[in-house]
Amino acid sequence: MNINNSLNPQTSDIQKNLQLVLDENIQLAAKIDYSQFDTLIEKIQQARSIFLIASGRSGFSMRSAAMRLMHLGLQVYFVGDTTTPAIGHGDLLLAASGSGTTSTIITAAEKAKLFGAKVIAISTNSSSALAKLADNHIQLPAAEKEDHGGSKSKQYAGSLFEQALLLITDAIFLALWQLTGTPAEELWKRHANME
Repeated sequence: MNINNSLNPQTSDIQKNLQLVLDENIQLAAKIDYSQFDTLIEKIQQARSIFLIASGRSGFSMRSAAMRLMHLGLQVYFVGDTTTPAIGHGDLLLAASGSGTTSTIITAAEKAKLFGAKVIAISTNSSSALAKLADNHIQLPAAEKEDHGGSKSKQYAGSLFEQALLLITDAIFLALWQLTGTPAEELWKRHANME
């Protein structure tokens, strides 16, 4: 993207900032260990039901992932919604926390394991409590929300993690969709029609 210097300062700043966001996500994508996703794809395919959990802005990213998994015809729930049933044996909890220390996410993962579900964690920290608790951990090499040094991201707080979480879950959806070979028209039948 070329920056047009004739723009007013605010517009120019927005354009530069968008380029920063895109560049940081491209750099992060190049650092991910993609072999981590083989198990995730397999466990999603095998799961009786898939439960997703995250807090704050990460929660919005995971709700987006839940929607796409539903479009594939999978039984999907976002933890905390009033219609979310009990988790149990044969189920999968996909838990995201940038730091891997969010207490509500750790508690949910502990309960999921207690009731026989598998847990896959997504965080920035492979030595976090959530990562250690999970059956599998996927590390996104982004800054944690309290990492203010700017060495991993010049964006505020956990923005890069939250963005990367949305992008990587969309990439996971695309991989699963390609495996099913289901036409887009079939997925569209599951799209919300009471909007």
